[in-house]
Amino acid sequence: MSFKVIFTWWNKQTFGTFLKTLFTGIFVGKDELGNKYYKNKKNDRWVIYADNVEATKITSDWYLWIHHTIDKIPSNEDKKYLWQKKHSENKTGTNEKYNPVKIKKNENQKKYKSWK
Repeated sequence: MSFKVIFTWWNKQTFGTFLKTLFTGIFVGKDELGNKYYKNKKNDRWVIYADNVEATKITSDWYLWIHHTIDKIPSNEDKKYLWQKKHSENKTGTNEKYNPVKIKKNENQKKYKSWK
């Protein structure tokens, strides 16, 4: 464990989470992003992120599990439908943010029609 992990919460886990995982944590599974999920005998559930701490890095199936919505532990082998998109984290505030193409409108064109 590195020095910065002990004193900073944004590097995967805090020292308290490390101790909780070490003494009471039961490894449950890992998602495709590398996040590791744990629980204890009291059914407390938590995640240790593979990279920087970002809540939107939790996939939807693990989100349901960690918030006690479902009890079935998600699996990477679960059947996905064709219409389901691959999970992506929130890109707000980064260079990869959503930026719609701005369309230049005719200044004389109204957005509505007047009643006659």
